This record gives sequence, C-alpha cells and structure tokens, in this order.
Amino acid sequence: MPTQRLGIIMHGVTGRMGMNQHLIRSIVAIRAQGGVTLSNGDKVMPDPILIGRNAEKIEALARAHGIERWGTDLDAALANSQDAVFFDAGTTQMRPALLARAIQAGKHVYCEKPIATNLNEAVEIARLAQQAGQDYGIKHGAVQDKLFLPGLRKLDMLRRAGFFGRMLSVRLEFGYWVFEGDLQPIQRPSWNYRAEDGGGMILDMMCHWRYVLDNLFGEVQSISCLGTTHIPQRWDEAGKPYACTADDAAYATAQLRGHGGEPVIAQLNMSWATRVRRDDLVTFHVDGTHGSAVAGLSDCRAQSHVATPRPVWNPDVKQTMNFFDQWQEIPDSSVYDNGFKVQWEHFIRHVVEDTPYTWTLPEGAKGVQLVEAALQSWRDRRWIDLEPLSI
Repeated sequence: MPTQRLGIIMHGVTGRMGMNQHLIRSIVAIRAQGGVTLSNGDKVMPDPILIGRNAEKIEALARAHGIERWGTDLDAALANSQDAVFFDAGTTQMRPALLARAIQAGKHVYCEKPIATNLNEAVEIARLAQQAGQDYGIKHGAVQDKLFLPGLRKLDMLRRAGFFGRMLSVRLEFGYWVFEGDLQPIQRPSWNYRAEDGGGMILDMMCHWRYVLDNLFGEVQSISCLGTTHIPQRWDEAGKPYACTADDAAYATAQLRGHGGEPVIAQLNMSWATRVRRDDLVTFHVDGTHGSAVAGLSDCRAQSHVATPRPVWNPDVKQTMNFFDQWQEIPDSSVYDNGFKVQWEHFIRHVVEDTPYTWTLPEGAKGVQLVEAALQSWRDRRWIDLEPLSI
C-alpha cells in the first residue's frame, strides 16, 4: 500500500510528558509500526522535526530515537511548507502565542493541556483555530488522553450498555506522595509547585477532569472547590529549598447533567501529599440504580444490583466480609494501546483524510473554564456555575 509522509514540528519534547508519552510512546512507536493506516488501507508516516532551545538536548534526543531532523529555530520550522502539523508540549504560559503563530503559518495544531493559563486566552486561541478551520481547513486538537485509558474505556462500555441504570454519583480519587526532595529525589518537576511558573494541582488536573466528566458521566454545571498547599517547602532539581506558591491538593464537589438529563454528583479529591491505599493512582467509583463500577488506569470492576451483598453494621464485631472480593472484573475485550498514541493516530487521520474529530481546542477551553471556576470557588468560598462557552 502507498505510504505518504506527514511532517510534524514537535516543540517542547525534552520535558517528561512530551518526551515519554508524545515522542517515544506515540510518534516513535507509530513509525516503528509502519505508520498510521487510513480507511483505504494507505499508510501515513510521521516525519518529525524536534524543536527546542537546548541544541545539545534536542540533538541527543533525536539521535537516541532515530530522528534525522532537529533544530532550535522555530521560525524556520514554521516557514517550512513541507511540515503540516505543529505540536506543543512546552510551558502552558507560552502555548497560546505559539499556537497562534503556527495557525498563522498555516499549520494544523495539536497540543498538550491546559491550552492556556486563563480562560480569555483559551477562548481566544480556540476561536482563532475555529475560524482558520472554516477559512483554510486548519485542523486542531487538544490532548485528552485519559479518555483512551483501558480502565475508562471499560467504564464507558458499561455506561453505553446501560449497566448503571440511572447514574447517581461519581467519586474520583487521584494522587500519591510526591517527595519533597530533601531526603529522597523528587519525581515531579519543581515548577509544578510554583504558581508563577504555571504550577498547581487545580491548573494541572481540573482540565483533565472536565473532559472525563463531560464525556463519561455528564456535563459539568457547577463546582465547589477548596485548594490548599499542604507542603509549604520543597527542594528543586539542584537540591535547593524553595517556597511552594501553588496548590498541591484540591477537594471539590461538582454537579453534572447526566447524559439522560438526570443530575449526577461528582466528588473530586486530588493530592500530591497523600499515600495510596486503593486500586490505582487514580480511581473512578460510579454508583447507579442498577449497578456500580470502579475503574483505574487499566482495570475496571463492577457490581450489579442483583449481586450486591447485604453487609451488617455492627461496630462490636470485626468485619468478616472482604468487600474487594465482591466485585467482578471486566475482561480485556480488545488490545489497548497507549492512550496518547491512540489519540495521535486519530488526529493524524483527521488531518490527512478529514475523519470526524471531537477533541478540539474549544473542548480544551472547557477544561480551562473548569480550572478558573474551581479557583474562583476556592477564592470566594462559594459554588460557581459554568455557563456555555461561546466559541
């Protein structure tokens, strides 16, 4: 079958997420498998050029993964008509301006989230992309990787099959202990804990929870959120102490409008200062009138109404039931590829053959909307309603 080339400018891939998930586990993996297969059987082979500020880092990364093209001149890369796509996984503060430059250069754009640090910028870049799509056929997308996790895909299958009946509530538990850096090395970059550098749990994670909630459980209508900085001092990559100016945990309740119009309550707990005693680093516990399910990154377990046990409350007798054993594991009904890679393949098909694509920059703007609503709720100590975005 014929194979066509697709030039992709990849910016910001020396960072943890950009390098591991987008470069190595997505684009390099796609190249290793022989490209992306189109509906007619033809292949598309990504041909990336890595762009960054540190020439030594970029060159080493390119050589390590068999990529011939790399550089430090973004303007020159954007001017190259042979590269059709611009991807950004750099700093959030720079993202809207970079996307605008790429769109103005006639490139299709795909980026990490959040797509901006504030809603005004997010809406502005989403509108620019929408208009460029109408005028020039520009395609645009924002990463929504968690929708492609095996655990959530199994959970969504249960939802679409009507397993839950009327959905009642969702309880999300996310987080783990991020070491401070004094006794043990840090496992997240220090900028995550500096608000001035775009850090913060709410900014980092609420944009994820928006697309997960909207797509799987119901559109977010309002939110009440409390953020906090549990660990006030950490040590950076050089071992120097610094004051944490960003929130490292948040606790929220959201009201959703379920897919059938029914109200659904979501509880969202997220923390980088908690120790894990649950099935996975993130779990989604869904209760419905006909059944319940708990999903992690890979696994999903369910308990139907007719299989629900009858526990007895007696604080004077040690509990004999093992509640974890009373759930049925949902089997792997297909091969689940890396979620980032799967969405990359969707986006490449969208660019090349105009297949339907829903994970656009306006959807990314909704994530920033939830971030701002959560921050406002924390600041004002009240519920915040989310209005429909006009994009």
